[in-house]
Amino acid sequence: METTQLVGLSATEAARRIREGALSSEELVAACLERARAVEPQVQAWAFLDHDFALSQARSADVWKREGNPLGPLHGVPVGLKDIIDTADYPTENGTVLHQGRTPSRDATVVSMLRAAGAVVIGKTVTTELATYAPGKTRNPHNPEHTPGGSSSGSAAAVAAGMVPLALGTQTNGSVIRPAAYCGVYGFKPTFGLIPRRGILMQSRTLDQVGVFARTLEDVALLAEQLVGYDERDPDTRPAPRARFSEILAEEPPIPPLLAFIRGPAWDRATDETREAFAELVSHLGERVEEIELSTLAGEALQWHRTIMEAEMAANFLREWESRERLSASLRGQLERGRAVTAFEYQRARAQVPLLAESLDELFYTRYDAFLTPAAPGTAPKGLDSTGDPVFCTLWTLCGLPALNVPLMQGANGLPLGLQLVGRRGYDGRLLRTARWLVAQLSAG
Repeated sequence: METTQLVGLSATEAARRIREGALSSEELVAACLERARAVEPQVQAWAFLDHDFALSQARSADVWKREGNPLGPLHGVPVGLKDIIDTADYPTENGTVLHQGRTPSRDATVVSMLRAAGAVVIGKTVTTELATYAPGKTRNPHNPEHTPGGSSSGSAAAVAAGMVPLALGTQTNGSVIRPAAYCGVYGFKPTFGLIPRRGILMQSRTLDQVGVFARTLEDVALLAEQLVGYDERDPDTRPAPRARFSEILAEEPPIPPLLAFIRGPAWDRATDETREAFAELVSHLGERVEEIELSTLAGEALQWHRTIMEAEMAANFLREWESRERLSASLRGQLERGRAVTAFEYQRARAQVPLLAESLDELFYTRYDAFLTPAAPGTAPKGLDSTGDPVFCTLWTLCGLPALNVPLMQGANGLPLGLQLVGRRGYDGRLLRTARWLVAQLSAG
């Protein structure tokens, strides 16, 4: 197959061909590297990409298969990792000069899970500074004059540009959903606590969550279900049965899903184009969508999130604060505000979250399959000095709900326009199934 055909394969299809012997991991990884050589100078998605090492891993995967060993679900498939996820064989510099040259001694738990599934860790993707707001070098693959979003900038851009079929990112506010929306790929942040975070830079234990990027829903399910598990070193995980995302995704909904269209507390930040696009979408879906208003608690959630995030960042980045003159102005501002948060303010914000989450859960329990809302205020803003506004993700991240960017719409400027589906906590497979139904409805229309 030609390089263009190989890099266009879904991860699901590539894994199947590798299992059946119709494709080798070396062929697939070589094609991804060739694609990277062609587009990386413009996109700049990678922090570390060692071509020889990536190929050596692929050859080892092929030898493993030829020897008749059991194959994992991702055997031979290349995956990119956000450069805040520790790897024992690549540096992990967290997007800051303060950690330059840092080489972890062992893999993060999710990396061990990927390797156990047979994946080839092809390289480390660019993150913003300590996964916050100061941009890295990455550009939007659709137009290099526009931001790719952040903080998982490189992961979203690498998948969108065809350099890798799968990538991992993290979200503390909007760092998976927003770049997925801007770059026009699927971005999935599962329920809080499903994916262990040991070996990943900690900003906020209360808010940090791992997510995935892919170009198809089947690939989202395939990758995400390899990462779900209990890790005693992450106290927010818990023992659970094997994830069945792919199996549930393939099922037909027992009845057509009912969606709740939510403008949310930041609707005034949506562009006119976004408002018009969602009005048209709601009209098209007809009786399968209802517009609802959230409780008054939702209006205060943005401040609660900021209080919790910045206070915990200030505590977790104490060492970096000692060299604050080398941090960006935006990160210094966050840490200064976090250091000023009182214990009362922090505890009050934490106490409100379960109340808000319970009110949202009641909506799912009584009526709705998913919430429908923008993934971002609009298409990717022009300029590279900002990663855009995460405000349409904040509420769902705060409550730990599963969220998914569905790349179905486009702005007048030709850039992707994000559509976000939000599911009930713990019902991740159902959210993916609802997304498949929605894609089918809009494709048929």
